[in-house]
Amino acid sequence: QVQLVESGGGLVQPGGSLRLSCAASGMIFRIYDMGWYRQGPGKQRELVATITSAGTTNYQDSVKDRFTISRDNAKNTVYLQMNNLKPEDTAVYYCNADVGVLRIGIIARNDYWGQGTQVTVSS
Repeated sequence: QVQLVESGGGLVQPGGSLRLSCAASGMIFRIYDMGWYRQGPGKQRELVATITSAGTTNYQDSVKDRFTISRDNAKNTVYLQMNNLKPEDTAVYYCNADVGVLRIGIIARNDYWGQGTQVTVSS
């Protein structure tokens, strides 16, 4: 019904930048909150940043002032601009969206996840 497709990961040196994108498609009535999560080697998945449909943002403390989340509601797309990357940012980054799907006159809300994109920060 709803697919999230991420792009933009890769290998970058410490201090470098990357921009992740995540496009949602399918039987979408409305997208509520969107966000980025990450899972580093041997670690649990953790929240990186979220953004509401109105543009209110929230960040994990370790990425504040380095990462910026934004969204284009017309394109059903969320972005994560990552600057001054550090080796500890190495992880698989996952896109998440709270999506409303119209089914027989009722809006059904569900959480959807992308497949993940690898970000590696290394010299």
